Amino acid sequence: MSARDVDLITTHINADFDALASMLAVSKLYPGAFLVFPGSQERNLRNFFVQSVCYLYNFAKLKDVPLERVRRLIVVDTRQINRIGPLSALAAHPQVEVHAYDHHPDSPDDIKTSWQIVEPLGSTTAIISRLLEANKLAITPDEATIMALGIYEDTGAFTFTSTTPQDLRAAAWLLGRGANLNIISSMISRNFTSEELALLKDIITSRYSREIHGITVVIATVSRPAYVPDLAGVAQKVMDSDNIDVFFTLARMEDKIYLVARSRLPQVDVGRLARILGGGGHPSAASATLREVSLETAQEHLLTLLADNIKPRCLAGDLMTAPVVTVPPSASIEQTHEIFLRYHINVLPVVEDDRVLGIITGRTVEVALNHSLGPLPVSEYMDSDVETVSPEATLAEVEHYIVQQRRRLLPVIANGRLTGVITRTDLLQHLLDNPSLPEYSPYALEQLEGARRHDVQRLLAERMTRETGLSLRRMGALAADMGSRVYLVGGGVRDIIMRLPSQDLDVVFEGDAIEFARRFAAGHPGVKVKENPKFATAKLFFNDQPPIDLASARLEYYQSPAALPEVRMSSIKLDLYRRDFTINTLAIHLNPDQYGTLIDFFDGMHDIKEGVVRVLHNLSFVEDPTRIFRAVRFENRFGFKMSRQTESLIKNALRLEVLDNLSADRLCQELKRILELDEPCACLGRLGGFKLLQALHPALKMDPGQKELLQRQEEVLSWYHLSFLSTPVKNWVYYAMGLLAPLDDRALETVLARLRLAPKIGAEIRAARRQGQHMHNQAQRNRNLPPSAIYDLLKDLKLESQLFIMAGSKQEAVKRAVSGYLTVWSKIKTEITGKDLLALGFVPGVSLGAVKKRILAARLDGLARGREEELALAQEELREGRSSSPRNG
Repeated sequence: MSARDVDLITTHINADFDALASMLAVSKLYPGAFLVFPGSQERNLRNFFVQSVCYLYNFAKLKDVPLERVRRLIVVDTRQINRIGPLSALAAHPQVEVHAYDHHPDSPDDIKTSWQIVEPLGSTTAIISRLLEANKLAITPDEATIMALGIYEDTGAFTFTSTTPQDLRAAAWLLGRGANLNIISSMISRNFTSEELALLKDIITSRYSREIHGITVVIATVSRPAYVPDLAGVAQKVMDSDNIDVFFTLARMEDKIYLVARSRLPQVDVGRLARILGGGGHPSAASATLREVSLETAQEHLLTLLADNIKPRCLAGDLMTAPVVTVPPSASIEQTHEIFLRYHINVLPVVEDDRVLGIITGRTVEVALNHSLGPLPVSEYMDSDVETVSPEATLAEVEHYIVQQRRRLLPVIANGRLTGVITRTDLLQHLLDNPSLPEYSPYALEQLEGARRHDVQRLLAERMTRETGLSLRRMGALAADMGSRVYLVGGGVRDIIMRLPSQDLDVVFEGDAIEFARRFAAGHPGVKVKENPKFATAKLFFNDQPPIDLASARLEYYQSPAALPEVRMSSIKLDLYRRDFTINTLAIHLNPDQYGTLIDFFDGMHDIKEGVVRVLHNLSFVEDPTRIFRAVRFENRFGFKMSRQTESLIKNALRLEVLDNLSADRLCQELKRILELDEPCACLGRLGGFKLLQALHPALKMDPGQKELLQRQEEVLSWYHLSFLSTPVKNWVYYAMGLLAPLDDRALETVLARLRLAPKIGAEIRAARRQGQHMHNQAQRNRNLPPSAIYDLLKDLKLESQLFIMAGSKQEAVKRAVSGYLTVWSKIKTEITGKDLLALGFVPGVSLGAVKKRILAARLDGLARGREEELALAQEELREGRSSSPRNG
């Protein structure tokens, strides 16, 4: 049974701002607690919070909280059990403490609490604020603002008769901690619904200003899963409150984008802009509804339209290059390479019957040739995820695809036929020819090759220990002193963003990482360095924190499929470009001038948000087939899904039999990583779906029988852990026994040789198969085997073999036998010792051990229940002069 070690904070359904503020406030009293709304009714309020300050707090979805581990349930702003939805069962659980903070009067259906504070104040937030003040707990201005908003809302801005002096004192304390009255005032000055209040807060939080030819334009973007009425009224309230001249609000609600536009200046005709977007209105007030576009795309449209309003429009037909050089899908890699050389281009559309099937780049073709894949058709490695535009597409659309989605080539389609293409060069030339393009534009020149940037400094501080955070800052300072840059990269950054435990810390230095490590260690006593000159890497070991891996920013290339990479120095972008999947291409600046800035060249943040495992290069799995295993592991670990292109590339690579070139060590290592999971069945099923296991041996198939065996293994392992048995299990050995179970002896030896497993591991697998069958036969002959016989069958086997026998048998007698051995009989020892036997008159030698075994068998079978009975049996043995081998229980 799992230990109860989790605190959970919740409130009532249909939560208001006092409920939200109380949850936030009480989390200061219960560090590390999960904050969970009790039902879907809070979706709008939760979205408000996520959009505003979610990254700062430990809010979670109810389904993601391990309810079986909850030890304390902290309920705020209610005590009524029927108002906490599905958490009512947890409140009634005898092993769960319930703490309550409330300002409502008692009611008959109140939760039975272990501890509570209930006071007749105007708000629950005021109660908890007083506790925070008394305990001298620090809060940020953002937290103070949200908490003050809860008090203001529940007291009607101190006008309700329920308001008390304590509410006013709490508000004063929050004001002294930085609460923003402008935000609070704008929220409560009209009788908005709770949904509109949340929408108002998001608009205020997300707004930003742009100077467009001397005019300040304010833009806000918000998102809602359901339609919220009176967007125009909420937007007008913001405009009036802050005296804004030109204001645009873009709101995603359900599957549409709603635009509300307001202008007090004759220079900005919002009606004209709205009409371009399919809406209407007059010069000072207008609106539009956009369908089948993202909020980001809508924002890009708007920004470009604002710039285009004072300069000639540029459409896709004006930008495109024509006629177009194309390649058919049947063309070989070699033929495609000749076309690239002939026309001096580096990207081609793959076209058949006027349909654009994909895009192929010169780099992909060169890598394919390097791996001797020249005869293969180009369709095998083209990128089939293609976006197209019409000749009437606006500059905003073109920029969205080429800049935001990083498309190398954008086909232009008219009447179903390819009429031209737009390349990065075409767009770059247009930008150079139009220097009046505002610097603020998301399509500024540097963004063509630049990265999206996010400030994650606070999140970084939250996920790091103080010691590790200090070390990272010191590394940044040293890099700056050396005139270079250093970054936190890879899976560690991914885990920080996803708020997962970070297994590794990898740091990349733009320069000589070994020299950087030496200088860092020289300046910090106690830090030790382990160097690896071949790969230009080093490892730093600390006394008070986990080690940090250091690498030079590098570019890798593969001499042949499945070979280990060759390495040379590079920049951070090229270093990230060599990685496997987009979710692993994120980096965080550590230099002081940009500390905590996340850079995202390859849309890793988007794929994390969407839950997608996307390979970075079309030949990635050919160059390194172990990435196939990693893709499957990431799907399982994060609950993600591979992109369609990634799945297709895996199948292409397996058709080339790339695993045949993979060394036994690397193949075994990747299989071990999957088999080390507590529940590897899903991963193995995915590998089976790709027929990857059959690449090891044709008989390795994830058929229903194999899946059933592995699922029984998962159940047995779970039973073992829940039984609090302490001997650690080598998961990978245990599951390897199940994976290889369908093989006959000859096939088993073939696979063991292919994986080059250690001889002792092979011996364990053979012994488990042999002894499992023997035990099965014994149980069929005698369903009531005595404990001593079971002990003799199992005692010489490793724990993994014992558990496998338990999982592998469908006979209840065998399962009970192994269970009894592991929980009881394996722990039984005789009370008498060899010295006792010698004292009785036995002669030292082999016979002495035989006597001890017979006495242990009697003890196991209940024929000797203590020291005296054991001595009596020994004396009987002595009188009979027995010295033969121990009898079989």
